[in-house]
Amino acid sequence: MVRGREVDGVVAGPLKARVRLDYKGRPQPYRLFVGAKRAAEAAAENREREVSLLRNIPLQGLRVLEVDSSAEVYQVHDVVTGEEVAYAPVTIELEADSIEDLIRFILREEFRKIEVLEPAELLLTHYDAERFLYRMGEELKQQINLVVRRLEAGH
Repeated sequence: MVRGREVDGVVAGPLKARVRLDYKGRPQPYRLFVGAKRAAEAAAENREREVSLLRNIPLQGLRVLEVDSSAEVYQVHDVVTGEEVAYAPVTIELEADSIEDLIRFILREEFRKIEVLEPAELLLTHYDAERFLYRMGEELKQQINLVVRRLEAGH
């Protein structure tokens, strides 16, 4: 439980947050029987697949309250690759038992924004801060290892 300060004093309860993730889609070349896929279509498919996973797979310490995938897909030009890349945004309202449970969302490549809805003020003890920083370090190590494994597999 997260402790927050209210007018009446200190209260304990879950942390409520709204997280925005933008799922990437790149154009895929023409394939036999499947055809070509535009970047916007690929991004929308990625978003739907990930939203389905969020709704159907429970996450420890997190409860998905609401998922909004109605936002329009937008496209940008990638200056590194020279191709169009599309992003399909999704907004997720979550309830977390602790602040460190949100780390798995904010360390994702798709992460764009977080808004803490409740409580208005958080109270962290030194123990809470230590746990948060430790968990952040562990998640960061996992992300780095994942990237290294992907690079090694590609060569």
